[in-house]
Amino acid sequence: MNRQPILQGGAVHLRPLQADDWDALYAVARDPLLWEQHPVHDRWREDVFRTFFEDALAAGGALVAVHRPSGAIAGSSQFRPCPLDPREIEIGWTFLARTHWGTGMNREIKRLMIGHALARFPRVLFRIGEGNLRSRKAIERVGGRLVEGWVEDGAYQGRPVRHVVYEITRDDFTGGALA
Repeated sequence: MNRQPILQGGAVHLRPLQADDWDALYAVARDPLLWEQHPVHDRWREDVFRTFFEDALAAGGALVAVHRPSGAIAGSSQFRPCPLDPREIEIGWTFLARTHWGTGMNREIKRLMIGHALARFPRVLFRIGEGNLRSRKAIERVGGRLVEGWVEDGAYQGRPVRHVVYEITRDDFTGGALA
């Protein structure tokens, strides 16, 4: 599967992340409220975001979300092999400028990315910080179902972090999820 496709919707254009996207993407990411429920709650800091950005470039599955009407970079999302099972594909690391919250842009990004991934995989996974209720609600609104018993325990800055896993299957998607 091409993990850096160009995907186009009505309000969003997704394209591969490039090194020269740093300034515009960090302008979005430096908002502390984007990260307040995220396990890496200080990703708004330049040094922390720089590590995230460089990792995204190196991983090869990062996409930039461009708001088509304005041409402005609105956020980013990524495709990666799931570390819990590398035969599975994961969509994650998604963030959007608060000006695009509640506009349907996240739904459109997910619809485009899920449709692309399900052409190759029978399901798409989403690992979300257990306490990140905003992201959990967002994935549930687009048809994600919690995979019971599949969790990942880790740590950030010496604090425990637990991720839960959601899925959307090919049947869910063709059956009306994100329609």
